Amino acid sequence: MLVSGGAKATVLGFLLVAVCCLCVGERLEAAGSGSKSKFESTGYRAKTNPVHRCFCELSGEVDDCNCKVESVSEFNNHQIYPRVKSLVSKDYFRFFKVNLNKACPFWPDDGQCAIRACAVCPCTDEEVPCGLKDEEAKGENKYSEEVNKDAQDEKCETRSQKEIQLSKLDTTISQEDAAAFETWREHDDAQVNFCQVDDEQSNEMAYVDLLLNPERYTGYKGPSTNRIWSTIYNENCFKPDPNTTGYQSLLTNKNVNKGLCLEKRVFYRLVSGLHSSINIHLCADYLLSDDPFGGETWGPNIEEFKRRFDPVTSDGEGPVRLKNLYFTYLVVLRAIAKAAPILEKEAFYTGNNESDKDVKKGIVELLGVVKSFNNHFNESLMFQGNPEEASQLKEEFRSHFWNISRIMDCVGCDKCKLWGKLQIQGLGTALKILFTSEKHTLRLSRQEVVPLLVGFSKLSNSIAQVENFQQWIAKDSVDPSTVHKKPKGSPFV
Repeated sequence: MLVSGGAKATVLGFLLVAVCCLCVGERLEAAGSGSKSKFESTGYRAKTNPVHRCFCELSGEVDDCNCKVESVSEFNNHQIYPRVKSLVSKDYFRFFKVNLNKACPFWPDDGQCAIRACAVCPCTDEEVPCGLKDEEAKGENKYSEEVNKDAQDEKCETRSQKEIQLSKLDTTISQEDAAAFETWREHDDAQVNFCQVDDEQSNEMAYVDLLLNPERYTGYKGPSTNRIWSTIYNENCFKPDPNTTGYQSLLTNKNVNKGLCLEKRVFYRLVSGLHSSINIHLCADYLLSDDPFGGETWGPNIEEFKRRFDPVTSDGEGPVRLKNLYFTYLVVLRAIAKAAPILEKEAFYTGNNESDKDVKKGIVELLGVVKSFNNHFNESLMFQGNPEEASQLKEEFRSHFWNISRIMDCVGCDKCKLWGKLQIQGLGTALKILFTSEKHTLRLSRQEVVPLLVGFSKLSNSIAQVENFQQWIAKDSVDPSTVHKKPKGSPFV
């Protein structure tokens, strides 16, 4: 039977309408299939789409930045991470001076964590490089190349303890002078610093070898950790709704985008990105087993990562929090680029000539790569408009972050406190670099340079680990030894 051209067109038209109706029917059925979330109802995509839903936001532009996530990942994983990883393993960066005995200024101390993995082993005097121990004898510019020029000609390791002691200045001052100096220091800090830095002259200060005390999951969790993060988000982050309580309800990208100005969004994303970075570190180096005979087994915990960042277990917020990591990274990257003239003049002196030369060379190479990045965060867009209002907002921003640095002294796990203080100081130093006004001369002490670079290395490591987790999760068969039993409690602690 022959059919005319017009009839053919009519038949094809009916077929297209039928197909469209069928597709619409399937979508309506999916939309009305009970109370499942949108992520659960489209779970079949996991079989056809290689990108797990944890990473569904990791594409396109980073919020409040003119840069794509894909560009940041490629730049970091191929050019930054290998260099910064090698750099921070050198003596200048691996020894960090910190006070882990400060009392919590906000609530009664919970007491030290009894978990063995929480303990921090401070360095003995013999383990600390000679140049670092003798640093206080060199005054305000103790790390400058001019001060260290003569010292580098002398082999530090050949000096006896008696010679080191005799070379020190008499720093004895009266109590009245000490109080006056402290007042001046606090005033200066209030002008330019964004975080509290431990007093290097305190008897409670001790050097810690960061390579021997790595950041990892220690088992420290529960009400104590919840109170730390609740205080940070609920009392220090800027709120879209002043009446909101409970930090979980504040971690909402929708509220941040609609209810906050640029500066307040930046504050939230900085904290959220650092929080995500810390969570990634814990998932990547997790205590999988603790056998009294076989010892501890550490490794990546795939299920824990999914628990913290899967939209199903995080009310849809996990992927956005993960994306905020890239924002925090870009802010610190910009700060390092801006501080390049200062960092290029540092001697990075430890007393070990060979190691110090390697650090100096590594710094120059790293800064060259950092400055080559084309899409840096633009801090000049912040704190604009009415000068008086901008100044007030900037002071609120600074004081809120200063409070967060003080909260770190309330952490009950010493290892968590060590890495919390270091990374908050690193981020605070980055903010100091970006927002110190022209009327103040920017100066950086070793207590700021070390957290800045080591903290940046942790952000860099997190972005590299995201790629690792993407590959691990994409595999259908995962080594059972890398999957830990699903923990209980908040998915974002």
